[in-house]
Amino acid sequence: MASAARDRALTVAAVGAMVLVADLGRVGHAHLGVPRSGALDLPAHRLANRLVGNDEHAATLECLGGGLRVRVGAATTVAVTGAQVPLVVDGRPRDWGDAVAVPRGALVELGPPVTGLRAYLAVAGGVDVEPVLGSRSTDLLSGLGPAAVQPGDVLPVGEAHGPPRPVGLAVPPRDRGPLDLLLGPRTEWFEESSVSALAGSAYVVGSASNRVGLRLEGPPVRWARHEELPSEGMVLGAVQVPPSGQPVVFLADHPTTGGYPVVGVLDAASVARCAQLAPGDEVRFRLRRP
Repeated sequence: MASAARDRALTVAAVGAMVLVADLGRVGHAHLGVPRSGALDLPAHRLANRLVGNDEHAATLECLGGGLRVRVGAATTVAVTGAQVPLVVDGRPRDWGDAVAVPRGALVELGPPVTGLRAYLAVAGGVDVEPVLGSRSTDLLSGLGPAAVQPGDVLPVGEAHGPPRPVGLAVPPRDRGPLDLLLGPRTEWFEESSVSALAGSAYVVGSASNRVGLRLEGPPVRWARHEELPSEGMVLGAVQVPPSGQPVVFLADHPTTGGYPVVGVLDAASVARCAQLAPGDEVRFRLRRP
């Protein structure tokens, strides 16, 4: 690492539950068995980059549950979006959802979430780890990309490309409305009454949920057919239903194929909201028919 790059690097002091490098993901490799991966909450990732003057492709740090502490090398600008977490710079509270100037050698800390689950820390220039298949994202399912961030890691930072764009955002209320579910492609595999009941049922996010899938617990979505379904391609936001009847929403690190029927697919905005759902949160669906 060159001297200038070393000066810009982030030194990790603590990571909380999990911290991953995230960008827009590995688009276009599903035919090779490689999922998109990337930031779970893409709007939050894009906003954080925009605030510090980065291109949206720059890598951020996705922080699960708060607890991230990093020390900057050179003076820089950071922004935190996604889950609403306290942001502290050298012991001084700073604004969430805005561009924040950070002096050389300062410690940046993200506290526990007030709302949401995953916060995104962007730094001017982006986290500049080596890309794999065109992406710097960590993929937990395939193992591609950098390892999960650990205390003691020194993360390279690229050169800033544009000026920060402070906006003084008001903290938005947490959206608790239903998730939009476009039915299909395998709706005929389920009892019609179970499909209709999806619109009025409440599900709870299970503790086994992760970046691969949001596992829901509630009224079973019962199969009407019981023959074997050949494996077929899976997409981001697909709601797959195993024999237990408990829906699983496929997220960024999902497998590219699956052998259980898909009752429907969430739209992009609903997928992003799933990134901020914690175990125990309630989920409802609003059904859309093709």
